[in-house]
Amino acid sequence: MKIFGIILLVLGLIGAVIFGIQAINDSESFNLLGLDIAVSKANWTPLIISAAVAIVGFFVMKADKN
Repeated sequence: MKIFGIILLVLGLIGAVIFGIQAINDSESFNLLGLDIAVSKANWTPLIISAAVAIVGFFVMKADKN
């Protein structure tokens, strides 16, 4: 069970990094009254799911006492 938790943790972290970078890149900026304003058009759902998978993997890994 510990190996399964480690796999979930690693996959969740990889997904969070990839989808996080993608979400950061999916933004547009424009100037308004001398201020640079960024507007995000990103879909945050994959990032949230990846983070949840990483958290579940962490708890599965820690729950195994052997």
